[in-house]
Amino acid sequence: MSLNDHAQPHSDACFDASWLALRKAADSAARAQELEARAADWLCQRLAAAPAGQALRLIDLGSGAGANPCHLAPRLPGPQAWTLIDHDAGLLARARAGCAVLRAADGTAVDVMTRHQDLARLDAPTLAGADLVCASALLDLVEAAWLERLAAACAETGSAVLVTLSVDGTWRFLSGTATSAAEASLVNADDDFVRSTFNAHQRRDKGLGAALGPDAAPALAACLERRGFEVRLAASPWRLRLAEPAHAALARALIDGWRDAACAQRPDARARITAWHARRIADCEAGGGPHGGAGGSTLEVGHIDLFATPPHPAR
Repeated sequence: MSLNDHAQPHSDACFDASWLALRKAADSAARAQELEARAADWLCQRLAAAPAGQALRLIDLGSGAGANPCHLAPRLPGPQAWTLIDHDAGLLARARAGCAVLRAADGTAVDVMTRHQDLARLDAPTLAGADLVCASALLDLVEAAWLERLAAACAETGSAVLVTLSVDGTWRFLSGTATSAAEASLVNADDDFVRSTFNAHQRRDKGLGAALGPDAAPALAACLERRGFEVRLAASPWRLRLAEPAHAALARALIDGWRDAACAQRPDARARITAWHARRIADCEAGGGPHGGAGGSTLEVGHIDLFATPPHPAR
């Protein structure tokens, strides 16, 4: 089933299916399993208090191609009824197809409905009746006021919140192609420059106000805590081993994206950023070379997961 609420998405908030597929395995491996376990326990309590046969109601914000429900549904109790919300109708069609055969942890069926909606219009009615509100790799796109609306809506409906893979603004290369202490110092300085420039770019308006970028997960935690939620945060970093082709491909895509955003933010530093890009792409190529090269090299990209339970759950 599909509900349709058309809106024109902002270009900086549009992600193609190939990028989502490229990151899917890294996302799944990085998630904080202890928070997923807490979410499953909380939902079991909700089921125990609900009328017999009533399905858990889960909402996924910014669903894209459906990777989040595909990961979570088999790890959570059932029966489950999901509503997937996104501004991209094409990705929602992929999500419907990909989620068609999902089963909950106990083997019960998973019902999936999609809603084509601009997330700027998020409000309490959007989340009404939800037991768990989810999102993945979304928060860095939104403004502080949007987080306040999300927290207020979850408090009103009495739903728990599980938000995963929010960037924290950190990344680092463990090992690389530098051959001397002086070169390593230069490489690290360039990493710091590109990282800070990219993080500044992340705070541009992505269609949901001035984006919080790496500050978003702690900001949501504060919004929820002010409303009496019990909030837990956990690190969920990508650890991309550059000797593995799939990891190296994702790393190259990241490095390309960091270069493009940094150049847009600081066009005056294009030469420095371009030189940094060439050096770090060389690390990826060396890591995946036939003799291992920098086979021990890893790109670690920081993320934060959040799970929060309301003070007074509603049914």
